[in-house]
Amino acid sequence: MKSKNTPKKTTLVKKPTILIVTPEITYLPAGMGNLAQRTNAKAGGMADVSSSLINALYQQGADVHVAIPHYKKMFNSYEKNILEQEHDKMSEVLGEQRIHLAEDRIFYHREEVYDSSENHLAALAFQREVINNIIPKVQPDLIHCNDWMTGLIPPVAKKLGIKSLITVHNIHTEKLTMAHIEDKGIDAADYWQQYYFTDTPYNYEQARESRHVDMMATGIFAADHVNAVSKTFLYEVVEGKHTFVPDSIRQELANKLYSGHASGILNAPDESFNPEKDIHLEHHYSATTHVKGKAANKKKFQEIAGLTVDPKAPLFYWPSRLDPMQKGCQLFADILYKLVEDYADIGLQIGIVASGEFEPHFKEIVELHGIQDRVAVIPFKESLSRLAYAGSDFIIMPSRFEPCGLPQMAAPMYGTLPVVHNTGGITDTVDHLHYDGNLGNGFRFDHYSNDGLRWAIDEAVKFYRWADKDKSRVIQRIMKESKSRFNHTTTATSYIELYEKMLDKSVVS
Repeated sequence: MKSKNTPKKTTLVKKPTILIVTPEITYLPAGMGNLAQRTNAKAGGMADVSSSLINALYQQGADVHVAIPHYKKMFNSYEKNILEQEHDKMSEVLGEQRIHLAEDRIFYHREEVYDSSENHLAALAFQREVINNIIPKVQPDLIHCNDWMTGLIPPVAKKLGIKSLITVHNIHTEKLTMAHIEDKGIDAADYWQQYYFTDTPYNYEQARESRHVDMMATGIFAADHVNAVSKTFLYEVVEGKHTFVPDSIRQELANKLYSGHASGILNAPDESFNPEKDIHLEHHYSATTHVKGKAANKKKFQEIAGLTVDPKAPLFYWPSRLDPMQKGCQLFADILYKLVEDYADIGLQIGIVASGEFEPHFKEIVELHGIQDRVAVIPFKESLSRLAYAGSDFIIMPSRFEPCGLPQMAAPMYGTLPVVHNTGGITDTVDHLHYDGNLGNGFRFDHYSNDGLRWAIDEAVKFYRWADKDKSRVIQRIMKESKSRFNHTTTATSYIELYEKMLDKSVVS
């Protein structure tokens, strides 16, 4: 007979292993090993989001792994034998390797994540390594893919009985024949039926030789769940509101949404977007000290940008890349000079710290009218961009469409209110300021036009003319609310809940 004091036998339950597959990254948690501090390859917001999610999952105790291409030049890595030594050190500390580098020469000497002439080749090389080497090594319970460059992985996951999620950050795809795919080392013979073909094939041979595979649509079709980076953008795509979205992607997203296997999870700005400790700022401030802090940063930005140093001038900042197709550059260009002239009495100023196709056009307007002391156009530089967030009163973000957007979430944390077009992720994150300032966090226009943008800017200027005490109260509220609303913990919690729903088990302890 057993004693009452005999300890009960406990069964240790292994947490599910999550493999995040991403072509972009900005940083990884220091605890993931020495490589984490040098693993940086960024082209856009996906890099920040991937990093923040991995970091939050890791800090909360999830068994998280990451697969990324080995961009040797960008990572500033050592030779392979030294990398192997570092992998051994990581294994000693963590018991297993969590950073998995996809090896192929196509990644090694790149200075940027994407190269238009080789993007599809790089994507195939990345997926080949993940499918053939990394998945068998990690043996994940769930694979989290990101965008079209990982679209061929969900079909493999389904064949292996592994749950898969794909996040749609941007609407883009590539189409290749299966012969091309297989010739690059991805053997699809056992799961080609899970591919999305632009024309229906009737057998493997026909599929291989004469049909094209849509990589983004394949990922959506084969994944167990798909999420967009904002709920509103997901519905906009499904409802056909954006004509640039291919029918294949729209239809597959619709199928997933109507079957209950699609959702929207907002991204969040990187944690470094914090005026209290932003390393790019000389003058830090909090919600309660924002008046003095923003004034000091405004003065410094005006000096660096060559603007008239005027503490009373309302300063509008353009934070987005100068992409005329998406970001609304033309709307702003059409009203820029008249805007400056109409508000000459209060010295309205504009700072554009951004690069892109439309940069020369803004410079031409400034030079034509000789308004360099009121409008600055400067190529993007991270440190100056952060100073602009801190020193400006408003940001201008009239995007035609926006899958998620980060500037409209980052700016209010600095007490800088967004002037935005009501679309996609902006709809989910910016509410028009209420007449008494007790609700809302920016100025939102509904009709995508010059007049719509000008109306929103006029609304912002009206707010700027409020009494300092009342204005300060509103900004303080918005800063506090933004800090609690737009953060990695909130985003990671949403993903963890989704993982657990898909796996029907706890992901973190």
